[in-house]
Amino acid sequence: MTLLSITNLTLSIGETEILHDVDLSMQAGEIAAITGESGSGKSMTALSVMGLLPNRAQTTGTITLDGTDILQTPEPEMCALRGNTMGMVFQEPMTALNPVQTIGAQVAETILIHENTTKPEAHKRAAAMLQKVGLNVPPTRYPHELSGGQRQRVVIAMAIALRPKLLIADEPTTALDVTTQARILDLLRDLVREFGMGLLIITHDLAVVADIADQIIVMQKGRVVEAAQTAQLLGDMQHPYTRALFAASRHTPPIPDPYQTHTKPISGAISAKPQGLVVENVVRTYDLARKNILGPRPKFRALNDVSFHIAKGERVGLVGESGCGKSTLTRAILGLENVQGGAITLDGEPVFSANRPNLDVRRKMQVVFQDPYGSFNPRHTVARLVSEPWHLLDTPPANGAEHIARALTDVGLTASDADKYIHEFSGGQRQRIAIARALIIEPELIIFDEAVSALDVSVRAQVLDLIADLCQKRDLAYLFISHDLTVVRSVTDRVLVMKTGQIVEQGDTETVFTAPAHPYTKTLLAAAPRLPDLIEV
Repeated sequence: MTLLSITNLTLSIGETEILHDVDLSMQAGEIAAITGESGSGKSMTALSVMGLLPNRAQTTGTITLDGTDILQTPEPEMCALRGNTMGMVFQEPMTALNPVQTIGAQVAETILIHENTTKPEAHKRAAAMLQKVGLNVPPTRYPHELSGGQRQRVVIAMAIALRPKLLIADEPTTALDVTTQARILDLLRDLVREFGMGLLIITHDLAVVADIADQIIVMQKGRVVEAAQTAQLLGDMQHPYTRALFAASRHTPPIPDPYQTHTKPISGAISAKPQGLVVENVVRTYDLARKNILGPRPKFRALNDVSFHIAKGERVGLVGESGCGKSTLTRAILGLENVQGGAITLDGEPVFSANRPNLDVRRKMQVVFQDPYGSFNPRHTVARLVSEPWHLLDTPPANGAEHIARALTDVGLTASDADKYIHEFSGGQRQRIAIARALIIEPELIIFDEAVSALDVSVRAQVLDLIADLCQKRDLAYLFISHDLTVVRSVTDRVLVMKTGQIVEQGDTETVFTAPAHPYTKTLLAAAPRLPDLIEV
């Protein structure tokens, strides 16, 4: 039985045509995946099904959901369908949840809106639904008290509270680590089997697509360029764009051999005045709320005796689940937080001195964040954004324009881009600008904090190639933090595996990936989705 049918769907906003004659069909109990680059029309197709398009949007064609013509249905009736017949899991759960309401109240709200039931009964059912999605925390918790994976489960519980016939999941695992991602995908599979609903999943992660989908729909520039059953499409890709997309997902950048480009990574004892970054026996604790008014404050140890070394020009990866201490370690390395034990030095100088950040050391380090748009002031030109470290560290050179032009050209942009604003660039270009900003003071160490996790596969390949090219031009050391194990394997010399505030394994990247010693490392590698070997690109 056909659950969802989209025929000749065309969508325009103003004079811009977003979707062009989109055709899509899926059955009840089927998992269909829409994939493609950013801007290909994936999310707009999903919003069309939900009836959540902007007011100026104009559509032609038909969208039929369980016999209902969505495009001809008035808004009051659409409100009855949303949450009842169809539900949606949005990409960023924190923005989809109300920060001042408990998670139980938010799930119960869906039930109360659509059914004539009492509030206690709705809350009882909400608690049961939270248990159903594997969330073993009290319904009285607030969103900020949960991890990313837990918040994603709350959003899923809200979407399926009334057991809809269609669930749309828009990038449900993009920002999650591999073990949490595996649990969410298993959860979605189980819900499809148990409820018999259709699942339309939107993602640029092709390993997830190959792993979970019964049917794959590939979109490019608002058009469906190829659609087929998963095994058929993976075994015989017809369209050049599909082949290019999967080839990009397997792309390995030409990172130089570490033993040829810089000093061999140091192991064993750390010398008195080592070159590079040294993290030695670092401990970082936080005070928690008192359990009773007269009792002592309990302590939470976020970093527990962490030690490692990054030599000049060396490229090191850091992997681990959410909450393992990666972000705390990053802040400590950058001198943004002091530590209670151990020491962090760069070229023998402490990053924290006399309980204050050592700015002479900090200017040798830079960071590239996950969301470049969120780390830029949209009112400033690219020239001002790229030169921001000069202003913060009080070191603007006399020939600043030449330095800015060089940084932009080094990352594959042009000198004329300096006069533009950040909204004029794509996601991949923004990440290049973020890297240019990191390069402007010619640091010794760059920390890439999930720098490519939000990018689609083709843009990700370009950014990784850029990083490889910069390694050829400059003797850069970097710490590459990511939950994408495939990327870490392709761009690092050594890898550190972190769990509950400790480095549980570290070593040569290929050795760790091919012969992991610690059980946790084995669990991480087993949870990572992989593209099947049958793919020919």
